[in-house]
Amino acid sequence: MSFEVPENCNYLESHEWVSVTDGTATIGISDFAQDELGDVVFVELPSEGDELAQGDEFGVVESIKAVSDLYSPVSGTVTDINDELESTPELVNEDPFGDGWMLEVEVDDESELDDLLSADEYRDQIE
Repeated sequence: MSFEVPENCNYLESHEWVSVTDGTATIGISDFAQDELGDVVFVELPSEGDELAQGDEFGVVESIKAVSDLYSPVSGTVTDINDELESTPELVNEDPFGDGWMLEVEVDDESELDDLLSADEYRDQIE
């Protein structure tokens, strides 16, 4: 099975992705992760204004198969959360890199991206 692994994202080994534009990171879970979880039924996210450090737990995703903690790929301040996931958590399954995004963070230090997996490295991990 082949999974979507966008080149413009960096990844944690725990399957969260991050894409940074103009100092703002958009974060979600990968196509592989949503497939492994199965149907997502609940997503718990932090509040706007919360401070995250790289590697911190920022929430929980619950599916019909499992409950998994979510980890922040970067440090920074939460500036937005995807409110749609509260009523339609299945967006994580349907479009993990689009409508299924989870939160936006104002990044403290973009050099932290160097600690993450590239698309090629992540692809090697999941294959």
